[in-house]
Amino acid sequence: MHGEYKVPGGKLVVVDLDVEDGVLSGVRVAGDFFLEPDEAILAINSALEGAPADTDAAGLAARIDAALPPGTTMYGLTSEGVGVAVRRALAHATDWTDYDWQLIHDGPQSPALHMALDEVITAEVAAGRRPPTLRVWEWGAPAVVIGSFQSLRNEVDPEGAERHGITVVRRVSGGGAMFIEPGNTITYSLSVPDALVQGLSFADSYAYLDDWVLGALADMGVKAWYQPLNDIATDAGKIAGAAQKRVVADEGAVLHHVTMAYDIDADKMLEVLRIGREKLSDKGTKSAKKRVDPLRRQTGLPREAVIERMIASFRGRYGLAEGRVTEEEMSRARELAETKFSNEEWTARVP
Repeated sequence: MHGEYKVPGGKLVVVDLDVEDGVLSGVRVAGDFFLEPDEAILAINSALEGAPADTDAAGLAARIDAALPPGTTMYGLTSEGVGVAVRRALAHATDWTDYDWQLIHDGPQSPALHMALDEVITAEVAAGRRPPTLRVWEWGAPAVVIGSFQSLRNEVDPEGAERHGITVVRRVSGGGAMFIEPGNTITYSLSVPDALVQGLSFADSYAYLDDWVLGALADMGVKAWYQPLNDIATDAGKIAGAAQKRVVADEGAVLHHVTMAYDIDADKMLEVLRIGREKLSDKGTKSAKKRVDPLRRQTGLPREAVIERMIASFRGRYGLAEGRVTEEEMSRARELAETKFSNEEWTARVP
């Protein structure tokens, strides 16, 4: 069995192994990481040898930590990362490069239609009728997108939303509210087969699916990292938030979407969103304005250039062919946009 895992912000870990009588055997760990002393790699292999095959990643990491020689130093490698690579091998997880990725980057569309397209495209990936897809959104109107389980009245000030012409929609994934203005926001979705994240914990899958973005930002001079569970952050503040939805039908798929702040009208945002003291307190800030630091300031690039560089980074890593929403997909999405995502009952399902 073969498993690979790129440690977020680090290096690639590769594990080859067999399972005999319910335990790991013939374990061989490799990768482009740095490790001192040399004998530490043998200690890692030995620590994993004979481990019960149902040991979770944390348990495997503990075995490795206990076996490492004193003074061991890892660069681009963690014991947890090795544990994840083992779990991915055992789960027969796939890799990014196993797929022919498709890009969808269409013109501006309504908030409700974007919600519907996410649902339809991910269902098509789960059914095997569509390849894994990166969809870059263009917004046709300002919006507040609330999480699947958020209270509408607790998150949105209806008077502020009406005053500023803000459409409120509820998405299918969890997480927090996002304040959207078309020229100030960069949003993308990944619709991927469930096999790509096999062996990863729910939390680890967030960082794994956005590691390419961290690389793209680094190429633009922005040092960013994943801040669990679902934020992309820099020294200057948060720049993006992610959310996921798992589809269990057919072969299974994961919808992973991210909204990034290119620029922001913080005063308007505070008139539309109800951001309470409790939410701010666990972020270590006194003002909501300070929680987000837009990409416009950090990159000095036009929004379109940031998007182009992100797409180019993804294509350089994994390949990416131009694609489109099919007529059948669009028909289903338009119906969902009208019957579900524009429906007051859905939007206020948690009042």
